[in-house]
This record gives sequence, C-alpha cells and structure tokens, in this order.
Amino acid sequence: MDEFSFIRSIQPKFYRQASVMKGISDDAAVIRPLDGDFVTAVDTMVEGVHFTRETMDPEHIGWRVLAANLSDLAAMGSTPRFYMVSITIPKSWSEQELQAVYQGMKRLADLYDVDLIGGDTVSGQELSLTVTVIGSVSKDKARYRSHAQAGDLLFVTGTLGDSRGGLEYLLTGRTASSDGLDYLIQRHRTPEPRITFASSLASLNRMALNDVSDGIASEANEIAAASHMDLIIDPEVVPYSKALERCYPGHYQAWMFSGGEDFELLGTVPEKDWAVVEKTAESVGVRVTRIGYVEHMRSDSPSVWLAKDGGRERLDASGYTHLKEEGE
Repeated sequence: MDEFSFIRSIQPKFYRQASVMKGISDDAAVIRPLDGDFVTAVDTMVEGVHFTRETMDPEHIGWRVLAANLSDLAAMGSTPRFYMVSITIPKSWSEQELQAVYQGMKRLADLYDVDLIGGDTVSGQELSLTVTVIGSVSKDKARYRSHAQAGDLLFVTGTLGDSRGGLEYLLTGRTASSDGLDYLIQRHRTPEPRITFASSLASLNRMALNDVSDGIASEANEIAAASHMDLIIDPEVVPYSKALERCYPGHYQAWMFSGGEDFELLGTVPEKDWAVVEKTAESVGVRVTRIGYVEHMRSDSPSVWLAKDGGRERLDASGYTHLKEEGE
C-alpha cells in the first residue's frame, strides 16, 4: 500500500464536530473557532523507548498514545475535539499492524467523539507516533498548575501504581500472585483518561490539576512549584489497588508515588468545593480520594511533604524523566 492509499484507508467517513470545515484530504485542516478557548497538547511514543511489541499489541499502542494526550487535555479541564497523527513507519511493520494502531486510537476517540482531522506519514528506522490533540474549554476556565492556594484540599482520582505493576509483569513475567494481574495489564495498556470527570467540574471557579504521567511525586512538585505553595500528603490514604498490593507486595508503596503512566488526575480545590468534587466523581463512576492539603511555603522554595509520625519528610520529584543523563 502506498502513502496515499494508506491515508485514504484511515480517513474518517464523517466528522462528529460541527466546527470541522475540512479534515483529511487537503493540505491542512480547517476548524471554525468555537466560543471559548482552544487547548492543545502533543505527545510522542517511540518503539524501543516507550513500548515494544513484546509488551503491547498494535491496537494498545494506538490507544495509549492518544490516551496520554487526552489526559493532558483532562488536566486542563478541556473537552477533546480533534486529533492529528504523524507516524514514522519502518519496513518491519505490516499494513495490518498499522491499521490496528489506528484502530486503537479510533476506539478511544469514539468514546469522546474526537475526530481525526489530519497528520503525516514518513518512513524511518523505528515506529514513532506523534499525536496532537485539540480541545476546547469555556473562556478563562482552563485549569492551571499555578491555581493552588493555601487551605485547598489535595486529591487524586483512581488508584496509583497500577500501570507500573502491569509493565513489570509484561517485562519480567514475575509476580507474587496472579490475582488481579489482568487488571494491572489492562491499566498499563489501555488507561482511561479522566476527561468526563474534569469537564464535569466546569462550574468550579478555581481548581489546579495535573495528570499523573510521571507519578504523583513528580506531579505534586510541579503544582507546588507553579503555585509557590507547599503540598502536604498523608501517605496512609494515598489510594492503591488490592491487585497491585497482592501482585507486588514489596513494591506497591514506592510505585504509588513514582510508578507513573496511570493517567489519573492530581488536583487541588478549595475546601468549600470538596463536596462538589465528591458528588461529581460518584456521578461519573470515578474514585476520588482526599490525600492532603496546601499551605504557604515554610522555606524559600516550594516543597512537597509526607506527614509521618507527627513530623514531615520531604517528597522529592521522582520517576522517569526524558533526556535525563544517566546517573543524575
């Protein structure tokens, strides 16, 4: 199949978003602006760095790269509208496998009525997928990491460390128990971005959000730094799944903080709005847990602290970081 035949094969038969004037089939897409603000994000997954065919089927790869982007939009409180895909294709990948990659993206996109409106295809040495997503949010309603204030409550959705547990099994085959293992694998391969939960909180005037891509140790420090505040976390209430505890009893506590790629949401909200957050989470079927609070900085730099034994222990950013030199 040549490039143009491949493009025609992935072209949507129709577009759900009325703002799409021209999608795939021309030099560029045309979008008619909506009331409010556009939000955009881009993410890349490279074979051998972010995934291998030993740990993921082609359809999982497509799902996951789009999920990472949609999670970024969720963290901004926006509703996803469109996505574009730039793909580098090596000779080792068959047409059937490539179609499955796009099918994985489409399966997830269909859940949120997100339209594929363009992209690019080139040949290369390894499979690489770069996905750009565009969402919308009401004017001045985007959620920023810098919006945390003293007295806010700190919360997180879902359970943490599951994706790391699933990856561990796929890489090593080692586990203390098989009870719940399928759940951990699913959490790694096909994570569910918290789009509906975040967009359903649009009525709140202020909220800070960050998506859990590198682990809450990293994400919490990002919120603290952006807001110039200290974050206090009670480690006893940080949520983890029973499946993770059973399968990896010696690791789950560390992976709760730095496992990463769960694509949950970490956020802060004024205490008066906490009941709204809980009610919204219940209505959309998402678990939400209050894990701490925000206070003014105690030193010259913002920090994240674990409350332990009547004292505090600093929680430094940890987890996988791209471009970090070995040994740093």
